[in-house]
Amino acid sequence: MTMTTDAPAEACDLLIEAGWVVPVVPHGTVLEQHAVAVRQGEIVAVLPTREARQRFEAREVVSRPHSALIPGLVNAHTHNPMTLLRGIADDLPLMEWLQGHIWPVEGAVIGPEFVADGITLSVAEMLRGGTTCANENYFFPDVQAAVYKRLGFRARVGLPVIDFPTAWAKSDDEYFDRAIEVHDQWRDDALVSTAFVPHAPYTVSDASFERIRMLADQLDMPVHLHTHETAHEVEESLQKHGQRPLARLDRLGLVTDRLVAVHMTAVDDAEIALCAERGVVVVHCPESNLKLASGFCPVGRFEKAGVVLAIGTDGCASNNDLDMFGETRTAAQLAKAVAGDAAAFSAASALHAATLGGARAVGFEDRIGSIEAGKRADLACVDLARIETQPLHHVISQLVYAVGRHQVTDVWIDGHRKLEDGRLAGLDPDALIANARQWRSRIASIRID
Repeated sequence: MTMTTDAPAEACDLLIEAGWVVPVVPHGTVLEQHAVAVRQGEIVAVLPTREARQRFEAREVVSRPHSALIPGLVNAHTHNPMTLLRGIADDLPLMEWLQGHIWPVEGAVIGPEFVADGITLSVAEMLRGGTTCANENYFFPDVQAAVYKRLGFRARVGLPVIDFPTAWAKSDDEYFDRAIEVHDQWRDDALVSTAFVPHAPYTVSDASFERIRMLADQLDMPVHLHTHETAHEVEESLQKHGQRPLARLDRLGLVTDRLVAVHMTAVDDAEIALCAERGVVVVHCPESNLKLASGFCPVGRFEKAGVVLAIGTDGCASNNDLDMFGETRTAAQLAKAVAGDAAAFSAASALHAATLGGARAVGFEDRIGSIEAGKRADLACVDLARIETQPLHHVISQLVYAVGRHQVTDVWIDGHRKLEDGRLAGLDPDALIANARQWRSRIASIRID
């Protein structure tokens, strides 16, 4: 007589049971009544809930039968310290907004305290909206990295280069010396990494771009850059350099799979083909582009060419929020209008851009952006039982076209709980609001001549 015994249950730290798991890969897939098992911050299995209950003995079980579990959203371009400048110079064109208002105010307030407080406020906002990773572009990257690490938030922190003195650095050599110092400090961190962030082609010299290319190749770092943001930028480049910005960057050796090109509104077919050929990631920031009347990124044409697309909010001074659900909806809808094609940039493609596409932009696609065994548990639960998402016919369509960030209930980064039933873990909302108000008073007292 043969005796059979059930295999002992595997231990895991966390089992999340969801009405729907949206893994992002395979494209457009929705897994009904599935669970995700997490051990030491890593996803170890994605399987039907009934099987998960038999296979795993979890230290914590979170059951969300009316929710979709998605990868944490990736904000692929943002200036998070500028959250403290939300709304100070609205309804102005880009260069007047930047040169006449933003830069003068920044000059008066920028410093470690401003950067730390702005990032802390932004992390709270992002977590409440299901965002678990940011591609940061601002000054004082040493402070940025320390704050993101302390808050347990995943980030690619930018090392700025610009052709004029700032509070961060006074000369070209100092920008690069400080960049290497910050990179060396964070090069082996599991949560925070670095990239070069030259401001834009119109504020960075050929010599600095060549230096960035050399160092990015040596150190295996992305180059995160505003480019082709407006038609004016392209015209100015033709006058000054005799080349369009992307052609100039190509001449300098920067149009490679390390390039993260942000905005890309004023582009032609040859430039789109070049981005596809070289593996450039394009980050679309539709709401900032709309608000500053900067132009329209031809997302549908980039998508057809096979270019990897990501989505970013830009900073709160030009958006004015860090709402990746809202940004993704705008991106999908605007792409259709620009293409004149209602099938352009589908809901599944938009969600991919907001998750795995963003992970590719940040250089973290091997660890986040999809729900797969072996990846880190950066996850968000979205309650689909709310009035705003009823009736529920298609989960991914609802996530892109109907969900509001207020429907995010739970967030994990590296398997650590960051939002529980809508409540922030480890951050005091009242203290954040009080601190933001004192910054409002300080900024309001600044006179711009």
